[in-house]
Parts: sequence; structure tokens; C-alpha cells
Amino acid sequence: MTINMTRNQTELTIAVEGRLDTLTSPELESKLETGLEGVTKLVFDFEKLAYISSAGLRVLLTAMQIMEDQGEMIVKNVSPEVREVFEITGFIEDLTIE
Repeated sequence: MTINMTRNQTELTIAVEGRLDTLTSPELESKLETGLEGVTKLVFDFEKLAYISSAGLRVLLTAMQIMEDQGEMIVKNVSPEVREVFEITGFIEDLTIE
């Protein structure tokens, strides 16, 4: 998995490439722990995300909870495969997807 983080003042974009699963989600979680201070808009770009597991969903849930207090969170460029996981798990109802 590759994680590219781009910050523009209070907006943070995180582009994730590859698989977000049990093995890789701790890396994203670690980056979020230190990277969300002062962020009012968090954007996940999943254009190159091939797969997300329940461990990856847990990281998204944690980010959603943090951003509820700080601002907004958007997920964009979601593939049909990842969107299907969001639909099956009910995440589609809670996420703002562009």
C-alpha cells in the first residue's frame, strides 16, 4: 500500500493505493493520529484503492469520529468494488462520497 498525504492549510488529502487491510491499516491509522491536528476538511482519494477490509473500515470510522468534531470528511474516486463493500457494511449511509 502507498499513502500520499497532501496538506493545503486546513485541508488534508490522503490518496491510498493498493489494499487497505489488516496488514496495511495500522500504517494509515498511525499517519492519521499525527496528521489530523488543525484539519477541517479531510479528503480520502481512493482512485487507486483496490480493496478495503474491515480493518480499513475501522480506520475510516475512527477518522469519521474525529472529523465530526473538527469539520468534514469526503471520500472520492471510489471504485465499484470498494463502493460495494461500503454498501454491504452500511458505510454508504455515513460517508460523503463524491
